[in-house]
Amino acid sequence: MTPHMDNATPHDPNASDEASGDRRRTSREGLSRKSLLKAAFVAGAAPLLAGGGVALARDAASTGSGPLATTPECDDGDDTTPPQMEGPYFKPNSPRRTSLVTPGTPGVPLTVSGYVFGRACRPISGALLDFWQADTNGSYDMARFAFRGHQFTGTDGSFSLTTIVAGLYPGRTRHIHVKAQAPGGRILTTQLYFPNEPRNNTDALFDPELLMNVRSVGNGRQGTFDFVLDVAQTPGPTDPPTDPPTEPGTSWAAGTSYRAGDRVTYGGVAYRCLQAHQAMSGWEPPNVPALWERG
Repeated sequence: MTPHMDNATPHDPNASDEASGDRRRTSREGLSRKSLLKAAFVAGAAPLLAGGGVALARDAASTGSGPLATTPECDDGDDTTPPQMEGPYFKPNSPRRTSLVTPGTPGVPLTVSGYVFGRACRPISGALLDFWQADTNGSYDMARFAFRGHQFTGTDGSFSLTTIVAGLYPGRTRHIHVKAQAPGGRILTTQLYFPNEPRNNTDALFDPELLMNVRSVGNGRQGTFDFVLDVAQTPGPTDPPTDPPTEPGTSWAAGTSYRAGDRVTYGGVAYRCLQAHQAMSGWEPPNVPALWERG
């Protein structure tokens, strides 16, 4: 049995009806939880894609010709990742693995990386991701488990999948199926899509909110996507800390809760806090300009 599935609410075959419709997003001033997470990744705390790219759907990668456009990402109050239909080709009990390819597998190599968040924009450790897709010829393997596999997110909520660009078949654009589930939570069944595909305009199931960021790297492609599950979480580090504010000029220290406007010194240089947060190793003031400015 695929892990977590036995504790989950049964899959709703009509989930695709919920995937359509317009979704509005509210713009916000200032820094959000995702900015704090991004600051950590800029400081070098994030895992990297093969080839050195940052494994975040919302961030610029460090290789290639410029940043990737954003996908649906975790932010205060944003919608969760929309569901889509399971389709007729799902098989339970897929093998646990992060690579769906074997030596000599035909197709364009593809790496998909990202994170799984809850509603408070905090990473979910141990979340199940079960992927399945068509091969380069547009066929699903129903006899065995080719291009099928499940994995669990790391302690930082990250995942990475090695596969190929999914093939086309009648009536559908290119897509990858996935079931995502926090430990003990409900299953989200959805699909990920490729940008700039002509059939995106004619596929009745296509949802632009489920577009991955994809770019060419060498003879393959890199894709990113962040999942946001409907999981309640305690507030993240952007909520005002309850600790008393630091005294002016206090030396920066990991584990300290800082308020916007607090002043510290680090390496003999004075800094002013831009956003309330709890400091952690890797978030030293020189490394995270999203949190600290000199002065």
